[in-house]
Amino acid sequence: MSAHVHHHGHAHHDHAPSDFGRAFAIGIALNVGFVVVEAGYGFATNAMSLVADAGHNLSDVLGLVVAWIAAALAKRPPSARFTYGWRGASILSVLFNAVFLLVISAGIAWAATGRLIHPEPVGGLTVMVVAALGILVNGGSAWLFSRGGGDLNIRGAYLHLLADAAVSAGVVVAGLGILATGWNWLDPLVSLGIAALIVWSTWGLLREGLAMALSAAPRGIDAEEIRRFLGQQPGIVGLHDLHVWSMSTTEVALTAHLVVAGGHPGNRFLFDLGHALQHRFGIAHSTFQVEDADGPACPLAGECRS
Repeated sequence: MSAHVHHHGHAHHDHAPSDFGRAFAIGIALNVGFVVVEAGYGFATNAMSLVADAGHNLSDVLGLVVAWIAAALAKRPPSARFTYGWRGASILSVLFNAVFLLVISAGIAWAATGRLIHPEPVGGLTVMVVAALGILVNGGSAWLFSRGGGDLNIRGAYLHLLADAAVSAGVVVAGLGILATGWNWLDPLVSLGIAALIVWSTWGLLREGLAMALSAAPRGIDAEEIRRFLGQQPGIVGLHDLHVWSMSTTEVALTAHLVVAGGHPGNRFLFDLGHALQHRFGIAHSTFQVEDADGPACPLAGECRS
């Protein structure tokens, strides 16, 4: 016999609000406008650091668009073929954004290396003013997503925008340094620093996205601790075929075969067990298959029982 328990409460973990549509729209509009301004002044003043930062901001615009599409797809109801709905689209979004950012960083590093070998004159004051505007745009955009830490997709957008604000601050410092010393090589040096920061901030996101795509147990959830917890419940004398994975960037699912003494423990027992898993581990989508300890063993039992 099997039972499925799906809780919609949030007793243990704080989750992102359900709709960030307005935040996405405002963030995309602000950053598109800033990319046009920054790239224009970057080419006009020969400032590689501004062009590099504009490229980084452009990648974040695309990332926000992809994340927004994924968030919308994740709300689509299940169908005969997509029985979990499109929740996994948010995981694909994380992977796409991470890979795209790494490609952007490689392009920035390549261009900056050439400029470092052959420095060119740069308008330091313009660099400072435009980059200071970037701090306001990116900082404000990041604030729009600051309450979405429970969703890796939203957290990725927040971290990228926050990193952009920090990068813009670094460009301001570079402009000040060029004005004070005349060292034009500071401009490509800061661009290399931008590329390194992108790689550093993206690597963890890529690693988590890959783990989700491979149905690994989510970070912060110990499958062995769950196994011990289930094994301690009254009436459960055995457990096998336990699986824990991410259905999306916000939802965790679990399936398990429970060997119970005396037959099926009743729907209330399973409901309470599912609620306990949600409260203690943040798992809101639990499915149990119940097996009688005195009956024939499940075909998977000999293979999976630990």
